[in-house]
Amino acid sequence: MDFLSIHGARENNLKNISVDLPKNKLIVFTGLSGSGKSSLAMDTIYAEGQRKYVESLSAYARQFLGELRKPDVDKIDGLSPSIAIDQKTVSHNPRSTVGTITEIYDYLRLLYARVGIAHCPECGAVLTSQTIDQVVDGLLAKVKREYASDKIVQKFGFRFMITAAPISGRKGEYEQVFMNLRKQGWNVVRVDGEYIDLKMMLPQLDKYKQHDIEVVVDTLSISKNVLDSENLLKEVRSRIFQSVEAALKLQPTFVRILEIRDKVLGISAKPSAVLVNDYSVTKSCKQCGISVPDFEPRDFSFNSPHGACPECDGLGVIKKISTEGIVDGKRSILAGGIMPYAKMLERDSYFRRLLEMVCEDHSVSIHTPVSMLTEGKLDLILYGTGEQKYKVTYYSSQDGTERSLHAKYEGIIPNLERRYKETNSEFIRTEIEKFMTTVSCPTCKGNRLKDIVLAVTVSDKNIAELCDLTIKDFSDVVEKFPKDLGVKSLAIATPVVREILLRSQFLLDVGLEYLTVSRTATTLSGGEAQRIRLASQIGTGLSGVIYVLDEPSIGLHARDQHRLITTLKQLRDLGNTVIVVEHDRDTILSADLVVDFGKGAGEHGGEIIAMGSPAEIMKSKTSVTGPYLAGKKSIAIEVEKLMKENFSKNKKLNAFLATRQLARQADRYIEISGAKTHNLKDLTVKFPLGKFVCVTGVSGSGKSSLVVETLLPVLKKTLGLRTDSPDTVFKNLYVSDVVDKMLYIDQSPIGRTPRSNPATYTKVFDDIRELFAQTKDSKVHGYTASRFSFNLRGGRCEACKGEGKIKIEMQFMPDVYIDCDVCFGKRYVSEVLEVMYKGKNISDVLNMSVDEAAGFFSEMSMIREKFEMLQQVGLGYLKLGEPAPMLSGGEAQRVKLSAELGRRSTGKTIYILDEPTTGLHFADIEKLVAVLKTLVATGNSVFVIEHNLDFIKEADYLIDLGPEGGNGGGEVVATGTVGDIRKNPRSWTGKMLKELEI
Repeated sequence: MDFLSIHGARENNLKNISVDLPKNKLIVFTGLSGSGKSSLAMDTIYAEGQRKYVESLSAYARQFLGELRKPDVDKIDGLSPSIAIDQKTVSHNPRSTVGTITEIYDYLRLLYARVGIAHCPECGAVLTSQTIDQVVDGLLAKVKREYASDKIVQKFGFRFMITAAPISGRKGEYEQVFMNLRKQGWNVVRVDGEYIDLKMMLPQLDKYKQHDIEVVVDTLSISKNVLDSENLLKEVRSRIFQSVEAALKLQPTFVRILEIRDKVLGISAKPSAVLVNDYSVTKSCKQCGISVPDFEPRDFSFNSPHGACPECDGLGVIKKISTEGIVDGKRSILAGGIMPYAKMLERDSYFRRLLEMVCEDHSVSIHTPVSMLTEGKLDLILYGTGEQKYKVTYYSSQDGTERSLHAKYEGIIPNLERRYKETNSEFIRTEIEKFMTTVSCPTCKGNRLKDIVLAVTVSDKNIAELCDLTIKDFSDVVEKFPKDLGVKSLAIATPVVREILLRSQFLLDVGLEYLTVSRTATTLSGGEAQRIRLASQIGTGLSGVIYVLDEPSIGLHARDQHRLITTLKQLRDLGNTVIVVEHDRDTILSADLVVDFGKGAGEHGGEIIAMGSPAEIMKSKTSVTGPYLAGKKSIAIEVEKLMKENFSKNKKLNAFLATRQLARQADRYIEISGAKTHNLKDLTVKFPLGKFVCVTGVSGSGKSSLVVETLLPVLKKTLGLRTDSPDTVFKNLYVSDVVDKMLYIDQSPIGRTPRSNPATYTKVFDDIRELFAQTKDSKVHGYTASRFSFNLRGGRCEACKGEGKIKIEMQFMPDVYIDCDVCFGKRYVSEVLEVMYKGKNISDVLNMSVDEAAGFFSEMSMIREKFEMLQQVGLGYLKLGEPAPMLSGGEAQRVKLSAELGRRSTGKTIYILDEPTTGLHFADIEKLVAVLKTLVATGNSVFVIEHNLDFIKEADYLIDLGPEGGNGGGEVVATGTVGDIRKNPRSWTGKMLKELEI
C-alpha cells in the first residue's frame, strides 16, 4: 500500500479526521498550538503503531506490559512499525552522556582497553608487561647481541644475576623483611648497591632514607659455547626460567637483571660494576611501586565499580556543604546565624552546651553577628577544634538526669557531611541537601574515572580528555588514531574507529558539532536530545518505518536548519515515512507534503484546513500558515494590534506608551564582566534594563552559559536568593538601577506526575474549589474546599490516588499512562461528582479548555482574570486538568509565564526566558511577543535566549554570541538593534535576518 490511510480520527480535539498520507515522503504537520497536530501524529498514528507492536508480542510478554488503550480512531490502513522521537524524552540520569546515548563511549571503552598505552598515574612512566617466556627470550636475545658487539662480553663472557627487588626507592628499616628472607633461605641481598650475607648479619637501615633491596636469586655466566650448542642453550634457558619464576614470587611485578661488567675473569662475590635491567611481567612502575591489571572495557566505565572514581561514584561531582549556605551573617550564633542548627541552639541542649564551651575556650562571642567574627574564629565553629576534648555537663532529654561527657567538637560542616553519608533517613538527607552545593570531584577532577584508568592513553590522550572535546574536534582526533598505532594495534582498532567516526558524523549532520562527548544528558535541551536520537536512528539504517518527530528544530540556529533538513530527507530516502510536527519556516518549505491544522486551537481546531505542497499551502485561502510563508502577514503588525487589544480595556494605555518611550531613552543597564563560564572568553556584556533583549548566536556559542549559568546565579546571589551553580566564573556585576525581583521561566515540567496541571500551578483551582464548597449541595453534606482536592483522602479516588491515570511501566519503552478503571479518569469519588455548579461537577471543570472556563466563570473576576492570562500567552486551548507529563516544554514555560503575569508587577523585575517560542506557530508568537512587550512597557526587563528569527526581529536590543559553537564561540560578535546586527559581517544571526528580509 502506497498510503497511510487514517479513517475517523477523534483523539483529543480531532473532529473525525480521515486522510490519506503518502508513504516514503517527508510530511510536515503544522498549525496553531493545540490545533490537533500532535493528536494525530503522536496520539493516533504513533500510539496505534505502538499498540499494534505490543499486540504482536507473546502473551507472556504482554502480561508485563499491560494493555494499551486504543486511540479513538475507526481504523488505520497501511500502518508500519512506528518510532517516536519527541522533545519530552530527555534522560534525567546524571550518568547518561552524549557518548553513552550514541554508543560512542562504548566503542571508546573497547578501543582504550585493547590498544591503550598504560602509564603510571604517579610519575607518568609507560607501563609494559611480558610473560616469563618473553622475559627469558628477551634476555637471551640480548646475550646474542652483546656477543656480537660488546668487547667486554666477548672477552669475559656474559655474566649476570637474577634478582628480585621487593623494596625499591622506599623509606624504612625493613628489619622484618630481612628476617623473613633469611627464614625462606635467601642469603645474599644487595642493599643500596652493597652486598650482604644475611647468615652473617641483618642490615641496620636509616628509616628516614630511601632504600633499594634486591634479593640475589641466581648468578649465571653464559659463554659463546653455550650459544652455539642447542642442548646447552636449552638447559640454560630452563634454569633462567625457573630462577625468574622464583624471583617473581618475591616481587610479583618485575624481575631485575644485574649485568656484571667487571673486567675480571669469573664472577666476583661482590661485583662492583653492574648494569641494571628490569623486565616487567605486569603493567607496573618500579619507581612508584604501582601495578595495574590488564584492562577490560568495563574498567573505563564510570557506571561500573571497576572504573568509577570511588569518591564521586563516577558522577564527576560531589555535594559539599556550602559555607555561604549555612551562615546568616546578620545574626549571632545563638540567634540563628548557623542556620542548620538554629532551632537546636534555641533550647538548652547537649550541642548548645558543647558549642558554648568551645566559644568560651577560644574567645568567640555567641552574641555577635557572625559576619563580625574573624575568619579564624569562624573556621573554628565551622570546621572544629581537632582532637581537643571538652567536658560537657547536660540534662538528658529522656529522663532529665544530669550527665557528663568528654567530647571532641568536630565542627558544623564535618558534622553535616558525616550525617549526610551515614543517615538512612531520606528526610534528613533532603534537609541537609538544602545547605549543600555541587562541586567538581577533587579526586578525579570531574573526570568520573579512577586514576589508573585515566593514565591510559591513545595518541597521548586519555579517554576523559578525548571526551571533553567537541564532536568536531573529537572526530578530527579519532580520524588520526590509525597513524599513531602499530600493525597489531591497527588491526584491532580499525573497525572500532570506523564505528566511532560513523556515529560522530551523524551528530555533525544534525548540527551538534559543538557538543562534547562527555556532555551530561540532563543538561541537553529537548531539541538537542531529540536530534541525538535522530542521529542514532539514521545509524540503524532501518527502512519501512514511520518516524514521528516533534519539532526537531528546537534550539537550532537558522544557519544550521539545512543540515537538519538534509538528515530528515536522508531518513526518508532510506525508505521511511517521516512525519514532522513543526513550525519552522525552512522545514515547512522543504516538505513533500504540508498538512495545516486549525482553524483555531482546542475545540476550535481539530480539522485539516489545508493540505498540499508548500507552494499550494501559500496559495490556500483557508490555511493559517500560508499567509506567513508567502509574506502576506507580518508578525510585527499583528503584535501592535494585540498590544492595543491587551490595553484597550485598560486605562494604562497612554501611560504604557509613555513608559515605553522612557524605557528606550533611559540609560539603565546591568553589566557583567570577566565571564568565563564554560566556553565564554572573559566577556564583558551590558544588558540594557527596561528593554526586550534577545541573546542570539549559533548553537553552542555560549548563550546559556552567559545568561542561565552566569547572569542568572549572579543576580540570584545579589538578590539574596539561593543558587547552586559551582561552575560560574566572573569578575564583577554592576547594576545601574534598582532590581527588586528576578524570575527565570524555563521549560522544565510544572510537575512530574498527573497530579500537577495548569489549574493547580496557576492557583486558579484553589478559587474553583472554594466556589464549589459554597454550593448548596456542599453545605448540606458539610464539604469544605479540601473535599474537592484530588490530592487528599475523602474526595479523591483511592484506586489512582486522584491522578485519574495509572502508570504502566513499559520496561524498555517510555512509560504509558492509562485511564483509571475505577473513576474512569475523573479523579474523584462519585459523591463528590454529584455536587454541581451551574450544571457542571468538579471533573467537568477540569476537562474544560481555558477558553471554555473563561466563559463559564465570566462572572467571577478573580477566576476569569487568571484564565485571561493563560489566553494572552496562547494557551486558551489547554485543558485545565491537562496532566503535567503531557505538556510540552513550551507549554509548561507559558503556563509559568501566565502565573507570573497574574502576580503584581513592581516595574523593576527582570524576566529571563530560554527559547519561549518552542512549539509556537507564527500566530502564537505574535501573542507571546505582545505579552513580553507589555511587561517591558511597564518598566520591567525581559532577557530571552532565542533562535526564532521572527521573534528576534521584534527585540529592542540583541546580544549576538559566536562566531561558532563550542571552542569557536564564547565571544560577543555584535550588539545593538536588529538593524545593527544585520550590518555586521561576522554575525550569522545578522546574515540570516538579512536573508529573511529578502
